[in-house]
Amino acid sequence: MSGTAEPATEPPRLTGVRGALKQMFTGADNSTLDLGRILWAHMAVGYLVITGYHAVVSSGPLDPIAWGGGAAAVLAGGGGSLALKAGTEPKK
Repeated sequence: MSGTAEPATEPPRLTGVRGALKQMFTGADNSTLDLGRILWAHMAVGYLVITGYHAVVSSGPLDPIAWGGGAAAVLAGGGGSLALKAGTEPKK
């Protein structure tokens, strides 16, 4: 032991699916979970599940114009919420 402090090292970077999920659901610092991003993904998956249920179970036709408008609203709402809170993101 020489008594000198070792230099701080960066935490290991996650790769693969786990790393991609962490980057998608955290803020700019890649460590703080972002509830807005999590809810946005939850709504997008829910929209697709409900669409799938409608296509399989319902006997009525699926209106692609209405579906596209709804999907655009979900995606635009999530993007808008991220833009509104961009100033509150944790720094890198």
